[in-house]
Amino acid sequence: MLKQLSKIQVRPDLVDQVYQSLLDAISDGSLPPGARITQEEIAEQMDVSRSPVLQALRLLKKDGLVQDAPGRGVLVAELDAEWIGNLYQVRGALDTLAARLAAERKAVIDPAIVASGRKAARGKDVKAMIDADIAFHTAIYKASGNPLIFETTQFHWVHLRRVMGAVLQSAGQREAIWDEHEAMAKAIAAGDVARAVEMSEHHATEARVNLVARLAEVLNERVA
Repeated sequence: MLKQLSKIQVRPDLVDQVYQSLLDAISDGSLPPGARITQEEIAEQMDVSRSPVLQALRLLKKDGLVQDAPGRGVLVAELDAEWIGNLYQVRGALDTLAARLAAERKAVIDPAIVASGRKAARGKDVKAMIDADIAFHTAIYKASGNPLIFETTQFHWVHLRRVMGAVLQSAGQREAIWDEHEAMAKAIAAGDVARAVEMSEHHATEARVNLVARLAEVLNERVA
């Protein structure tokens, strides 16, 4: 089950590295919902002691990504389409607020972020696609001038990235996402508040509908 986890090479902060490695595996589906993992397996495959693994699993449990399993180890938490939909509604509201504030400031979103996102969209690395999407929205959060928006959304991304991969499997969907991102960045830079808000609301709504629909399909496939 854990063959996909790589050994940790650099060790300044093992807990963060183990946490991130497990988070990536949960997010890209390498560790699917219901998968059982143990401290011993993780420590052996990552070539670390059990202590940082224990701390990382505690953080994942606190985030709601794993839960205690009967007997030994933990289980990767199941996904809940309704809960994800509710979470995305909240994040969508924050995205729209950030876009409005950034547009009022005529903030410039680094074009390199969009270029990097388009490059990722043309590839096959789902993690790179998810990271690029997060980088774009994070740039808007920071451009808003309200640091609480960025801080609040960090919890959301931990969960949302788990279902983003399924939607990003469609090449057409990937291109459309970055067309919208680029248009949003232009509206913000131009100070077109109404347009930036409208596009952000549409983008968030479409993302929520696509994510929840795809998640429902995945859950139905597992039951069938």
